[in-house]
Parts: sequence; C-alpha cells; structure tokens
Amino acid sequence: MTTHGTRTNALTEALLDRFLGEVRALAPVAVWAHGSLGGGDYQEGRSDLDMIAVLAGPIGPATAWNVAELHARLRTHPLAPLLHCTYLSDATTANPEWRHLTWAHSQLFRRTVSPVTRRELHSFGRVLYGKVPGELLPLVRDRQLTDYVVRDLRDNYRPAVDKARLWTRDVWVDLGLVTFARATMTVREGSLISKREALDLLPGLGAPMEVVEDIARRRYRQEGRPVGDGWPERRAELTRGFLGPAIDRLVASYG
Repeated sequence: MTTHGTRTNALTEALLDRFLGEVRALAPVAVWAHGSLGGGDYQEGRSDLDMIAVLAGPIGPATAWNVAELHARLRTHPLAPLLHCTYLSDATTANPEWRHLTWAHSQLFRRTVSPVTRRELHSFGRVLYGKVPGELLPLVRDRQLTDYVVRDLRDNYRPAVDKARLWTRDVWVDLGLVTFARATMTVREGSLISKREALDLLPGLGAPMEVVEDIARRRYRQEGRPVGDGWPERRAELTRGFLGPAIDRLVASYG
C-alpha cells in the first residue's frame, strides 16, 4: 500500500483492508482515496472515507450487483456508513461528464467525478492499490477547476442560503462555510486546502467567529463555550447572514 499525506487509526485501517480484500474480486486497475483521508485532515468517526475504484472493462448490471453485495458484506463494520466509493471504467476515466456507478449513503446511484476530486487525486490522492492517478486521469486545468467551484457556489449553495430550515443542521453549516473558504482559495490561488485550513481562513473572510468555533469544537472535539438554548437558530441566522453576501461578492468578482 502506498500512502500520501495522512495517518489513520486502527479501526479505519481495518475497514480499508476489508474493502480492498472485497474489491479485488472485481479486478480493479487502481483504488484511490481522496478527500480528508488523502489530504491529511481525516477525523476517525466523523470524516467520510472517499474512494475511487477504477475497474477494467465496462461496468454493467452484473458488476453493479456485485458492488452492492460487496458493500452489504461490509455493513457490520462501525465505519462502513462513512465509506463511499465511485467505480470508474478504465475506458471512461477521461470523460468528466460521465456519470459513474457510486455507493454512498447506503445506496447505489450515478454521479460524475468532479474537477475538485480529480485535482485532489493528482495533488494528494492516497494510492491503495494499482496505478497512480496520473496514469489514468487527465490533469485538471486551473480555469476548469475555478469555473467549477464558482458555478457550484452560485448554482447550489447560493439558492440553499435562502432556505432557512436547512441551516439549523450541522451538516449545512459545516459544509457551506468550509466549501466557501476552499472555493475562495481556489479562485485566488488555484489551490486546494484542507478543512482545517479552511476553518483557519474563515475568520479573515469575515465569517462569524462563534460559528467557526462551533464547527472546530464538533469536528476536532475542542473545548469551547457551552451552547445555550436557541443556538441552532442563532447559528443559522449568523451563517446565512455571512454566506449569502459573501458568495455574491465572490461570484461577482470572478465574473
């Protein structure tokens, strides 16, 4: 196993070993980890285990069935719900618009492999088996990456800011602020940063410090001020008040 850029705990490594043992029956060309596991900010029990498996030959109904059974066999592991994997055919890796078979959130569906994921794989992907990303994936141009992150903010996150009920949930607060900080760094410098680096960047971007501290406390189990009644609603108001105008400014300045 070749690793790049992160340490994991025994429970995580046990699941990765089981996953690799299962996926080898599908004759993979390569298996890679990206996201927090590749980028060095992995938090066991909180971070997703984001995988890419490249298989030889086309991925038809029989392979989809085998993938579903594979993940069903892993379900007894306590971290299995956090393990997500997209399955690429070696003939379709170069097509950024191709919707690949994916196991995530305990179900099978199809999705593309985004320019952010592709850049992560080239920059700090963790090679679990087989070929390195550079042998199979085309490089992502800076303009392509920037276009994608700005479009994602404009078309997905900005409309969501107007849906107040979403922002009382931890996942929206965390993902919204971290994604905005990471997108800002990509637009400014063409680089990708970790979630930890994004949290460090947020106060300088004007994000409410109470909310940044709340995310850090939950993600990194840090000590912090006790949370009182009504905090989810107040946090939602603070987050939306910052994020809507901030996204508008970034999109306008990029355009």
